[in-house]
Amino acid sequence: MVTDFRSPLRGVVFVVLACACFAILDSVSKMVVASVPVLMAIWARYVMQALFTTAMLTPRYGRALVQVRHPWLQLTRGLLLAGTTLLALLALRFMPVGEFTAIVMLTPLAGTVLAVFIFKERVVPLQWLCVIGGFAGAMVIIRPGSGQFGWAALLALGCMAGATTFQLLTSHMARLREHPAATHFFSGWTGALVLTLALPLTWAPVDSAQSWLLMALMGVLAAGGHFMLTLGYQYASAVTLMPYLYCQVGFAVIAGMVFFDHAPDGASLAGMALVSCCGAASAWLTAQRRRLPALGQHG
Repeated sequence: MVTDFRSPLRGVVFVVLACACFAILDSVSKMVVASVPVLMAIWARYVMQALFTTAMLTPRYGRALVQVRHPWLQLTRGLLLAGTTLLALLALRFMPVGEFTAIVMLTPLAGTVLAVFIFKERVVPLQWLCVIGGFAGAMVIIRPGSGQFGWAALLALGCMAGATTFQLLTSHMARLREHPAATHFFSGWTGALVLTLALPLTWAPVDSAQSWLLMALMGVLAAGGHFMLTLGYQYASAVTLMPYLYCQVGFAVIAGMVFFDHAPDGASLAGMALVSCCGAASAWLTAQRRRLPALGQHG
């Protein structure tokens, strides 16, 4: 199937809205884990996300949602996503949303490095400079030895490593022609079912109606964000949209100021800007590299 990307602006709008959803999701998650066990919060998010995803995708795809070519890869991807989410919520208990988001947004840069060795992809010298600059920005945010974030920064880096592996596995599954909707469906339900089995280990009474509403909101934001991201990729190519994903860092900073009255210091802002600019530049270079052969074929 050949996709005709005729509305790139519409795709950009959907991706920007998805990034706003994810920034608010992280802020709501930080609120929830302040009073609810982390595993329980993740369980609520995944159950709600799986239910909303099923409601949104079933009318359009029907049985295709459960027809997969590689069930073990689907299971692995779902478990990896759940584990990455666990690290994210643990990190968010102790880190501001903006700084956490900037570290996790190293994922595409780390993926660029690993893709060279795993998929033998070609990377131009300027992209290597972007990778170095991005990780330098992360070090400015973390400031090893300063004690600013301590081991919480390691959780954020672990989340980034998990997200990078998740991204590479998703790319591999796309090459195997797994349907994106089925992959999204399986990931949500894998996390929901596994976390339901683990729930007795951490269950605690939650008497606050506000906590339950916030946990439900986590699921709605996660499902809505992923849905808008999927819509974005229907209107524009991945290489076109990749630079715009870094607007999530800006949204995260704003969310941190609105919900937690936290403004990053000058060094953190500089590190965030470096990560975002290097990541967006690397994505732009990838887009240019892939566009040139296409222009040659049409010329």
